[in-house]
Amino acid sequence: MDSSLNAARRARELREVAEEQVDVLVVGLGATGAGAALDAASRGLTVAAIDAHDLAFGTSRWSSKMIHGGLRYLAKGQVGVAYESAVERDALLRVTAPHLVRAYPYLLPLTPEVSRAQAALVMTGYRLGDALRAAARTPRRLLPGPSRLSAARTRAAAPVVREYGLRGGLLSWDGRLLDDARLVVAIARTAAAHGARILTRCRALSLSGRGARVRDELTGGELAIRAKVVINAAGVWAGELDPSVELRPSRGTHLVLRSLPGLRTGLHVPIPGSLNRFALVLPQADGRVYVGLTDEPVDGPIPDVPEAPEADIRTLLDLLNSVLGTPVPREAVAGAYAGLRPLLAAEGSTADISREHAVLCRDGLITVVGGKLTTYRRMAEDAVDRAVSFANLPAGPSRTSGIPLAGAGPVRPGVPARLAERYGGEAHLALRLVREHPEGVGLGLTEGDLLWSVRHEGALDESDLLDRRTRIGLVPEDRLAALPAARRACRPPSR
Repeated sequence: MDSSLNAARRARELREVAEEQVDVLVVGLGATGAGAALDAASRGLTVAAIDAHDLAFGTSRWSSKMIHGGLRYLAKGQVGVAYESAVERDALLRVTAPHLVRAYPYLLPLTPEVSRAQAALVMTGYRLGDALRAAARTPRRLLPGPSRLSAARTRAAAPVVREYGLRGGLLSWDGRLLDDARLVVAIARTAAAHGARILTRCRALSLSGRGARVRDELTGGELAIRAKVVINAAGVWAGELDPSVELRPSRGTHLVLRSLPGLRTGLHVPIPGSLNRFALVLPQADGRVYVGLTDEPVDGPIPDVPEAPEADIRTLLDLLNSVLGTPVPREAVAGAYAGLRPLLAAEGSTADISREHAVLCRDGLITVVGGKLTTYRRMAEDAVDRAVSFANLPAGPSRTSGIPLAGAGPVRPGVPARLAERYGGEAHLALRLVREHPEGVGLGLTEGDLLWSVRHEGALDESDLLDRRTRIGLVPEDRLAALPAARRACRPPSR
C-alpha cells in the first residue's frame, strides 16, 4: 500500500472508519503512538490512529534529537533500561532508520572546572557505554569508541571552547537523529503503508476500551470510532484521557543559536553538583546550534505548546558560557523551545525519576507512558502485546525491529547530498518537486520540499510545514519570512 499521507487520503479514511469496527484504535501520534500503529498494522490487524493536532505535535518534536545508549541510566544502576536503550539504538542505526539516525561525536572539554578525578570517572562511564554498544552487537564502524584528545585537537574540533586552562577533551560517540519530528513522520507513513489509517486533527472527546467519540477538528463534525481495544499513547495528555494514570511531567528547555563558529562536534558541559548529568551543545545540519537541556517539574494544566521560561534560558546560557572563550550574549539567542516528558508520578526530583515505561490496563483501555524517544519501538511493541492479549486478537509477535521505515532504502546515484540526507531512498522522488519549485524558504529548503510534505507527509497547514515537517519555525523571524511560501504550498492545486 502507498505510504503517502495527504488531505485526500485523510478524508477518505475518516469516512471508512466511521462505518466499521477496527481491531485497534491508537490515540496519540507521537513516536510511541505512531509506533503502536505500525506494530499493530504490521501484525495484520486493522488500525485507526488519531491525534487532536498533528504528527509529532507533543513531546516527540521537542527532544535533543538524541538516540542514546543509556549511559546515564547505567550510572544510576538501571542496567535493564540502559541495555534496552542500546538495543533500540542498534535497530535504528542498522535496520529501521539508518537514513535518519547516525553516529555523532561529543566532546567534553577538560576545563579547570572538571577535576582529574571527575574526568577519570566520566571516561570510565564512556567505556561502560562502549561495552553496552558491544552487548547490543552494534559494529564499531557504526559507533566508534571513546578517546582522549590533546588540548590542540580539542581546540581544532571546538575552537569556541575557552583556551585558558584547557587540558584536552574526552571524545565519545552516540546516536543522533537528524530530526525527531521527521522520525515520527516516517513511522506514521510506514504504518500507513501497512494499512493503518493515520488521522490527524481528530480529537478524542471521550474514550473507553471499546472506542472513542471523535471530533474532526477541520469540520467540527463528530463520529464514533469502534474498536476491539484502545491504546492511549497521548503522552503528557494521557492522564486527561485516563484519570487513573498519574503523571509528573518534567520540562526540558533548549536554546536555538544561529551558529557557533567552527564547532565540529557536540559538546558535553558538566552540570555543577552532578556527576552524571551534562548540558548538551548540538550543532545541526542547517547551521543552527541547540543548547539543552533542563529538567524542571511542571504543575497544573498541560499546555498544547509549552513555553521556554526566561529562567531556563538564563540557566542554559550560563552553562554554555562556562566553557566558551567568547560568551554568547542573551540577544544572540535566536529562539527557544520546551518539551514535557510524560514521567510516571514518583518521589524525588524529576531528574531522578526512572525513564522506564509502563503499560497499564483499565477496562480494555491500554495506556503506555514514561520511556523516552530512543525506546519508542519497544514501548509500542509492549503496548500492542498487551492489547492483543486482552482482546484475544489474531496476531503474532512484533515484527517492527526488522521493518525499515519510509525512506530507509538505498539512495540513487546523482541525488544532491542535501536531499539524500533529508529523504534517504526517496530523495530521487523529492528531487523532481525541488527542481520544479526551487524557490528558497530558509534553512536550505525550497518550496518543492514544502510541497513534498503536503503531498506525501500529511502536512495540512502552514504550522505543520514550518513547525514540524521543517524546523524553520523555531526562530520567529525565519518563520515569518517563510509563511507566504508555506501558505502557497497548502493551497489545493488549481484545476
